[in-house]
Amino acid sequence: MAFSARQVRALRRQPDHRHIRTREANGRELTYLEGWYTISEANRIFGFDGWNRETVESRCVLARENRGTFLAVYLARVRVTVHADGATIIREGHGTGEGRGASPGEVHDIALKAAETDATKRALTTFGKPFGLELYRGGRTASSQKPLPSPPPVPVPADAHLGFHPDDTTPIPRPSRYYGRRQDLVTRDRAQGRRNLEVQPSADTSIVPASPGLFPSQIDKSVLAIAEPKRLRDKAHLRFVASQPCLVCGRQPSDPHHLRFAQPRALGLKVSDEFTVPLCRGHHRQLHQAGNEAAWLEDLDINALEIAQGLWEESRAKTFPTAAQAPGQQVPADPPQAGPRQEASKSPNEPN
Repeated sequence: MAFSARQVRALRRQPDHRHIRTREANGRELTYLEGWYTISEANRIFGFDGWNRETVESRCVLARENRGTFLAVYLARVRVTVHADGATIIREGHGTGEGRGASPGEVHDIALKAAETDATKRALTTFGKPFGLELYRGGRTASSQKPLPSPPPVPVPADAHLGFHPDDTTPIPRPSRYYGRRQDLVTRDRAQGRRNLEVQPSADTSIVPASPGLFPSQIDKSVLAIAEPKRLRDKAHLRFVASQPCLVCGRQPSDPHHLRFAQPRALGLKVSDEFTVPLCRGHHRQLHQAGNEAAWLEDLDINALEIAQGLWEESRAKTFPTAAQAPGQQVPADPPQAGPRQEASKSPNEPN
């Protein structure tokens, strides 16, 4: 035998299952070794100067062009020569390659190289298992056909989010330092909230007191450390404004127009309903087209903020006729001030 004992042991060894690839072809799953890995194994077993390959024949068997897309199919025959202990071993193999793309030169180059690589792999396969000979039996190698069984799942206590066992203070090991950290924080906060309700079931859990004169579903965020402007919502007031004549021409019915310059802008939120004036459909559309509504109203000599405040007070007086006499309840009657305005967040059940 021309091969050395070391080479024989290498030729009897199965290929590394990590380099076995699969692909679908005509409804079947095929297993193969990549070309670079096959050539690398030949260099390792035979030596960098112990073998060589030559393309004996190559020809284009199909070339086609369809609407700017080119297709080329090549057939190649490759001869592999191995020099071992003064002996010369010759093996041959054939293969095909296909290329598709928009460049004809690149398509032919890809198809030719694929055919030569395929032929080289088939020629080297005749030397034994490390070049994929076992793959021709219709499946993967023995090492890849029997995957290692997965370890049984480790039971986790119900209160694992606390980080301790139920009966002692022994920390529970985690697979990773950051495993489930976010979910643990959410679970901890919810558990703390339930404990607080159990300790003080009758205590007032509201963080922000309700503002006088607002609906029960609205809260006054203007008393927070970082105050937010009030944005009151009152459908009855909007219907009242719509029943008033247009400020410009006196026509009816009108649209309740929110004065955008009355409060700081917010993403997806209109200004408070208290800053609403009646405008007919034509002048309402003209105002939106003008862009600068403050200048548009000033040119018409209309004090929109003062009119909106008067309509708000009139509407609130009709809605809450005894609010001024109710203890702790007052109808907000302060005129709007210049500069940043405080406003309550709108109720989640009310539209914008």
